[in-house]
Amino acid sequence: MGTIYCVMGKSSTGKDTIYKRLLQRADLQLKKIVPYTTRPIREKEVEGVEYHFVTEDVRKELEAAGKIIEGRSYETVYGRWDYFTVDDGQIDLQKEDYLLIGTLETYGKLKDYYKNSSIIPIYIEVEDGIRLERALRRERKQAEPKYEEMCRRFLADSKDFSEERLESFGITRRFNNVEDIEDTVEAIATFIKSR
Repeated sequence: MGTIYCVMGKSSTGKDTIYKRLLQRADLQLKKIVPYTTRPIREKEVEGVEYHFVTEDVRKELEAAGKIIEGRSYETVYGRWDYFTVDDGQIDLQKEDYLLIGTLETYGKLKDYYKNSSIIPIYIEVEDGIRLERALRRERKQAEPKYEEMCRRFLADSKDFSEERLESFGITRRFNNVEDIEDTVEAIATFIKSR
């Protein structure tokens, strides 16, 4: 039986970079699950790589067809943005292991959908001051920085990934990504290979 490894953590913890590096490792043989979103595509993002970027109408069609495995909505300063995982044929747990970036809700709903046993959390942690510095550096590189949304996301993470919530989802193992991202990737790869 295959496994879905769900990479989680607050914004600017390096999840995207870690996710990409883990997918590149031939020794792990992980397949990518591309989630869907209604948010606008960011500079340097590519359709079908980071996300499938869809309209609200497409999201409603997928929901009506019973194809959405899990989803969450955020009221941003730019309106509502949805993120969701779709049962679109990407996942075959009889044959493969997968890697997905998500939230605690993503992790919980995937456990419910796949009956718990094949979903493993990978929680990335970084001290808040370092995260804020990273977020600001990343936002400054955008053609049109969205500082207000960056701040909203940063503050929301305190609630979304509170110690109480982490405990309620059974998240005990943490991977700290402060010093060298390659060390963090190696620690996670070692963990995956030990499963």
